Amino acid sequence: MSEPSPRAGAMHAVPNPAQAPGASWSVADVQARATAIGDCVERVIAGKRDVIDTAITCLLSDGHLLIEDVPGVGKTKLAQAIAAAIDGEVRRIQFTPDLLPSDLTGVSVFNQRTSTFEFSPGPLFGNVVIGDEINRASPKTQSALLEAMAERQVTVDGQTRTLPRPFMVVATQNPIEMEGTFALPEAQRDRFMAQVEMGYPAPEAEALMLDRHAALDPLDTVSPVATVDDVQAMIDTVLAAHVSGAIREYVVTLAAFTREHRQVRLGASPRAALQLLRAAMVSATLDGRAYVTPDDVRRLAPVVWSHRLLVDSSDYQSRHIAGEIIVEALASIPLRR
Repeated sequence: MSEPSPRAGAMHAVPNPAQAPGASWSVADVQARATAIGDCVERVIAGKRDVIDTAITCLLSDGHLLIEDVPGVGKTKLAQAIAAAIDGEVRRIQFTPDLLPSDLTGVSVFNQRTSTFEFSPGPLFGNVVIGDEINRASPKTQSALLEAMAERQVTVDGQTRTLPRPFMVVATQNPIEMEGTFALPEAQRDRFMAQVEMGYPAPEAEALMLDRHAALDPLDTVSPVATVDDVQAMIDTVLAAHVSGAIREYVVTLAAFTREHRQVRLGASPRAALQLLRAAMVSATLDGRAYVTPDDVRRLAPVVWSHRLLVDSSDYQSRHIAGEIIVEALASIPLRR
């Protein structure tokens, strides 16, 4: 089942011309360019605009996206299409049980000519890092992503190296019930801003895919509609959106509700509260506003928090139970307009 769109139907503006390097972006500029990125990705992944909008929300809030579903529904194609649309440096990692942490971060290699060690960067040094089937690697290897995702840097041989900006991890994982998978540690799940499920396409969308893509790779038809500098400028504009004290208090109260709920063993963390606020800032900007409203928070809370809550249930649908708890929180806590 697909996730609810963070702002269904709101992206409809006409793209603006390219911005001059270093120029400031208005809310309208960001809204138009985000629409262009979404339209570009939708040419590859038809009928999944809600998932695409969530991915764009993660991109513009400097967050990361986790995509879970069965093989063959377009998880990797979605990640590749986002990367192609912004013309960033793309790195792809195929996670396997024998993958080592150094295979992600890079290693220091001895140069016999200079008699010195030289650092050889790993695939984490990209703007969009596609982690394919992330839960097929061991927890030890998965932990190599923690510093990179939280601090945009890696530490190898005692030396810290900064990753390119923007930096976004788009990871795919198979359902935990499938053979050869490892559950993601709680600390790593918490570093993903949102988790979505692709779901099978509607019959008409699947028929359109067969018609368009039977003879060629849809990625071959994608032309970039933005640059990494554009994306960084868009992020800067989003993070300048006004957030009132009442909105911050509302987010804190929602987080406290999840931590105190009788069915929850691990509620929304302070990082989860911060990422919900940033996602709401994206929602406001893409609606053409420079300020956040409670409705932005309410729209994004299930998308940003459902994968983070640990509930007292062994049911494989525990994430859906977590979503119901978030809906309960939204219904129980009054809005301060």
